[in-house]
Amino acid sequence: MTIASSGADLARAYEECRAIAKREAKNFYYAFVALPKPRRNAICAIYAFMRQADDLSDDESVPRDERRRRLAAWLSEWRSVCQGGGSSNPVFIAVRDAMERFQIPLSLLDELVAGVTMDLEHDAGSEPDTYATFAELYRYCYLVASVVGLVCIRIFGYSDPRAEKFAEETGIAFQLTNILRDVAEDAERNRLYLPLDDLAAHGVTLDSLLHRNATAKPAVNERALLASIAGRAENYYLSAAKLLPLIDRESRPALRVLVSIYHGLLKRIERADYDVFTRRVSVPTVQKLGILIVGLTRMMLVRIFRG
Repeated sequence: MTIASSGADLARAYEECRAIAKREAKNFYYAFVALPKPRRNAICAIYAFMRQADDLSDDESVPRDERRRRLAAWLSEWRSVCQGGGSSNPVFIAVRDAMERFQIPLSLLDELVAGVTMDLEHDAGSEPDTYATFAELYRYCYLVASVVGLVCIRIFGYSDPRAEKFAEETGIAFQLTNILRDVAEDAERNRLYLPLDDLAAHGVTLDSLLHRNATAKPAVNERALLASIAGRAENYYLSAAKLLPLIDRESRPALRVLVSIYHGLLKRIERADYDVFTRRVSVPTVQKLGILIVGLTRMMLVRIFRG
C-alpha cells in the first residue's frame, strides 16, 4: 500500500525530489538525466532522502546534541511511514513509492542513514575524526557510497547477482575519489579520512595535514600517500567496467555517465600531481555536459533499437 493519498500527491512528491536533486546533486544529476523517467524519479527520491539525512547530521551551525535530536525525530517519522503512516514530507512519500516499485529492501535504506550520520557518533571535542586502518575506512565508504550503489542497481535493473559486489566496489571507488578531492576541506572541519596507518607508512603526520599552509604544494611524501589511495581507487574502478554489462540496457548510459565523471575526476587529481591543497579539483561543467550528451545519445539508440 502506498502512502500517497492521490496520484497528484505522488507526482508533487517526485517533483520536489527532482528539484532537490537538480539543486544539490551536482555530479549525480548529470547521470540522472540519462535515465528513463520512472527510474529517474526513483533515483532522485533516494538522493533527496539521503540529502535530508545528511543535512540534519552535518549542519555544524547546530550543536551535535540538537542535531541528534532532530535526526531522531526525522527517523521516527520515517519509521511511521514505513509502517503505513501518513507524512507531510514529500521525500518520504516518494521514497516509499520507489521502494515498492523497485523492491528496495528497507535494510539498505537503514544502512544508508547509518552511513550519512556516522560523523554524529563522534563526541564533539578537540580530537579529530579519523580512521585507523583502511578496513575501517572501507566500512565507512561502504555505508556512505556502496549502499547507494546497491540501491541504485535495483532501480537500474539487473539479474546477475555478481552485480551487487561490483556495485559495492564501484561505490568504494567513488568515495575514495571524493576523499582525495576533499582532503583540505575535511581538514578544516577537523576530519581526516586517510587511514592513519597509511600516513605512518609514508612518514606523514596527522598534525601536518590538519594544520598545513593552505598555499603550500604537497610534499613528496604527501603526494606518495595520496597516490596510494588513488591506486586503490583505480583498482575498484575496474569493477565499474564489470558492472556495466550486467545492468539493464536502458540504464547503462546513466551508469556510464556517472562512472565517466567520477573516474574523470580521479584522473584530474592524478594529472594535478595530487595537489588537492591549493585548489579544489573538479570536472568542468562543459566536460560533464559532453559526457551527458553521449549518455543521452546512447539511451535514445537503445530505445530506437528496442522499438
